[in-house]
Amino acid sequence: MTTNKLTQQALYFSFQRQQWSELRNSVPLTLSQEELENLRGMNEQLSLDEVTDIYLPLSRLLNLIISAKHQRSEVLDQFLSHKPTKTPYIISISGSVAVGKSTTARILQTLLQRWPEHPKVELVTTDGFLYPLAELKQRNLLKRKGFPESYDMKMLIDFISSIKAGDESVTAPLYSHVSYDRLTNTVQEINQPDILIIEGLNVLQTSLDPTPDHKSTFLSDYVDFSIYVDAEESLLKHWYQQRFLKFRQGAFSDPESFFHHYSTLSDEEANATAANIWDTINGPNLQSNIKPSRARANLILKKAHNHLVDQVLLRK
Repeated sequence: MTTNKLTQQALYFSFQRQQWSELRNSVPLTLSQEELENLRGMNEQLSLDEVTDIYLPLSRLLNLIISAKHQRSEVLDQFLSHKPTKTPYIISISGSVAVGKSTTARILQTLLQRWPEHPKVELVTTDGFLYPLAELKQRNLLKRKGFPESYDMKMLIDFISSIKAGDESVTAPLYSHVSYDRLTNTVQEINQPDILIIEGLNVLQTSLDPTPDHKSTFLSDYVDFSIYVDAEESLLKHWYQQRFLKFRQGAFSDPESFFHHYSTLSDEEANATAANIWDTINGPNLQSNIKPSRARANLILKKAHNHLVDQVLLRK
């Protein structure tokens, strides 16, 4: 047994799919098939069984944890004679490109806001905090897009600190996957949610990771519960190639798309192009920046060949 596996066993409770599904504890499924279709991501074979077996137990766990935190806060406010403050509970979701972070985030948002204690659950992606395309080009970072240095960390930290402080009407930039750029005239307004889910590639990064400034504040400093969506890299690369082929027929076919020139590629050319993008950008980013942060997650969802979770690791 490797040292990595020994460390994993020491830090996490491990559940196979059936074991985890039993922790649902009769929580009712409130999603319809139609709603599920709207939530699933590109190229994901997500079923109601997956929601029932994996995401309902997770929503139950999070509801219990958040309720316990609120009770503790109320006790402290009472003891210290403080006026109660509305502080959102922040959940981060990280993982590789093509692993299904966005779908996980959307499902959790939908399930959590149906618990009576959490009527307002907001979802923000870190894509909007990437530097604008012109600035990435100016900084010679276009081929490093998605790496930690391609994000406007000051803007991201200012945003998350305002959310954590309970400020009203905090705005987040939005991102267009068509123009491959931050939108300039539209923002997302966040107004004191009960829960904020923030999803992105490097949201688990800390000062333990290689960085030019070890004294920096990181988004993970503000997160209450972190989730890492995991899969073997061979599967991730395959899923990325499949997604690229679908984008070629869909989003890339838009003349306004930054990647419109890919729409005329043959299947063989598209597969080769996607493999090269993975090998030169997404794969190295995964190995250098994303995967090393996995061991700090509170919960790991491990996916198998069919995009379905077959193992759940919960930090002890």
